[in-house]
Amino acid sequence: MTKRPSKPQTRPRQEDTPSFRGVIGRLQSLAPTLPPAARRVADVILAEPNRIIEMSITELAESAAVSEGSVVSLCRQVGARGFQQLKIVLARELVSDVQFIHEDLDPGDDTARVIAKIFQSNVDCIQATQKSLDLGAMEQAAAAIRTASRVEIYGIGSATPIALDAQYRLLRIGINATAQVDSHVQAISAARTGPDVAVIAISHSGSTIETIDATRLAREAGATTIVITSAMRSPITRFTDIVLNTVARETRFRTEAMTSRIAQLAIVDGLISLVAMADQDRATRTLQHTFDVLSIKRI
Repeated sequence: MTKRPSKPQTRPRQEDTPSFRGVIGRLQSLAPTLPPAARRVADVILAEPNRIIEMSITELAESAAVSEGSVVSLCRQVGARGFQQLKIVLARELVSDVQFIHEDLDPGDDTARVIAKIFQSNVDCIQATQKSLDLGAMEQAAAAIRTASRVEIYGIGSATPIALDAQYRLLRIGINATAQVDSHVQAISAARTGPDVAVIAISHSGSTIETIDATRLAREAGATTIVITSAMRSPITRFTDIVLNTVARETRFRTEAMTSRIAQLAIVDGLISLVAMADQDRATRTLQHTFDVLSIKRI
């Protein structure tokens, strides 16, 4: 009888490893033995842990006067894959479990209170984004989209539906647009752009590796790069010509966009309207044509 080979044991992912906890305690015990750069990062984290979970990796590096690589190195020394995972574990030590569902919620909230808080959070996000939005940057982005031979839109994870919506809306007004939501296709697409192409990258944290890579490749190819992000100082902005900033308090506790998706959609709406208003005749004709085409899809 032939013995069946045993299945190789797979190493658990770090985010699933129960032993990865107690970030503050680990940093306190490690701090005396750390080299100068890592020690500065640890000191900043330990001094204001609540502020750290609101920061991007770029902002923490600037605060500690070190490179982003030094931040990542320290994160790995305490057992995290990187800064994003360290923030998540740190947040678990600082906030209640229910705040990972939504940061404004309390365990005793009833249905009416939950709904009121969620809706108000979305309203606050939209209003804060409107107040902070750079109108000049919006005009530049709309002009780049309008004059491009084609528009490539990149989004991964929770940014995927925003990218697909932007593609749909741009096509409706006659703009040649394609949403790329696979990281490999993004890389190929980005490498094949050029000065006549506009790229819209969507990243709530500004730290999504796949989106950063695609944006960098597009920038190197000569494309005009536009990013919609909640982190004005983050890795992706180094490869961006035009930054459109959303404001979302959820940055503190989660990697996924929740209320910020509402603000991202509002920025997309604004861009579509600006592009359409700049060429009203063409936009109106195309909208009417696509409306007629889509009418056969409805009973």
